[in-house]
Amino acid sequence: MKKMEIEYNTSRSELIMPEYGRHVQLMVEYAKTIEDLSRRQSFVEKIVELMYIMNPQNRGAEDYREKLWKHVFRIGSYELDGVVPLVGAQPTKENDRKTPEKVPYSSAQVRFRHYGHHIQSLIASALDMEDGPIREGLVAAIAAYMKLAYKTWNKDLNVGDETIKNDLKALSNGKLSMSPEASIEDLNPNPQQLKKGAPQPPQHQQPRSQQHNNQQGKRQGQQRNNKNKPWKRK
Repeated sequence: MKKMEIEYNTSRSELIMPEYGRHVQLMVEYAKTIEDLSRRQSFVEKIVELMYIMNPQNRGAEDYREKLWKHVFRIGSYELDGVVPLVGAQPTKENDRKTPEKVPYSSAQVRFRHYGHHIQSLIASALDMEDGPIREGLVAAIAAYMKLAYKTWNKDLNVGDETIKNDLKALSNGKLSMSPEASIEDLNPNPQQLKKGAPQPPQHQQPRSQQHNNQQGKRQGQQRNNKNKPWKRK
């Protein structure tokens, strides 16, 4: 009796791109053994077409066929001599995986991180301005934003204007300051903390036709109630 031999995946070669399966990799390996260049070109084109059919969800992707040609060359370890892709440039091992450029990270030290780096940029802009109402308005706006940022990251704490003024003075190295009597605007007021007597927004009024119908319905209801009441004669 002939003994059946079973081939396990652990004994097979490693899949270069598992998403296409082992059969595609075996076909690419076979294409490398074809000596006729025109026949090899045609065979690889059919492999790319098969890969295109295997992933219909990606057909709408931009330059998808060009990506498939890059993949088939990667599966073939860039040993498909004489094969020219129908779209895109000739894939090479050097351009297989481009190393992205290093993203520069800001080395500037941020003081009072809960205010953010943009606050320091705004303070630098205010320092470059001449004294006057425009600069004072910018300083007031910076202080109002600092108060908003402080409340955003410290919701459980009630920040006072004096704290914001001291932080503003520290961030500007003592060059920007607000008068002790000046109040800092609250950019996110709490409706429950509005002062009593403040003008309230006008309430939505019903159309006159609807008001007339409501009044008429009330009168009819009162008339029905009067009919059902037992009236006593004097």
